[in-house]
Amino acid sequence: MTSTATTTPTTTSTFGALIRTGLIATVAASAATMAVAAVGHAVGISLDVADAPIPVTGFGVLTAVFSLVGVVLAALLSRFARRPRRTFVRTTVVLTVLSLVPDVIADAGAGTKALLMLTHLVAAAIVIPAVARRLAA
Repeated sequence: MTSTATTTPTTTSTFGALIRTGLIATVAASAATMAVAAVGHAVGISLDVADAPIPVTGFGVLTAVFSLVGVVLAALLSRFARRPRRTFVRTTVVLTVLSLVPDVIADAGAGTKALLMLTHLVAAAIVIPAVARRLAA
């Protein structure tokens, strides 16, 4: 007599893992952009745009908001796209490039513009791969 043991894996749903990973990546990206802004400011790069200072925490808040928009986008694509990972990566790379346009035309010095663009790229480098890994290929 042979018995077969059936085990039920205790993995979380793909959707739950996507959201959890997105939230963790959002927190990491927010902390990273605040660190980049703080280091830039410490070495003498102005955080003023149009003669108005951007607080270091502002970098984190805006990073969180737009990263969460990306997580919502990923969740929608996981449900409706034929190739969610590919669609997510292509879309978010295009959106990242477009996010650099306001920095280029901002009323700020060259160093400030470069720092602003760097924060966008740092956030994208953290969030896009983390979230994409949770999407079906």
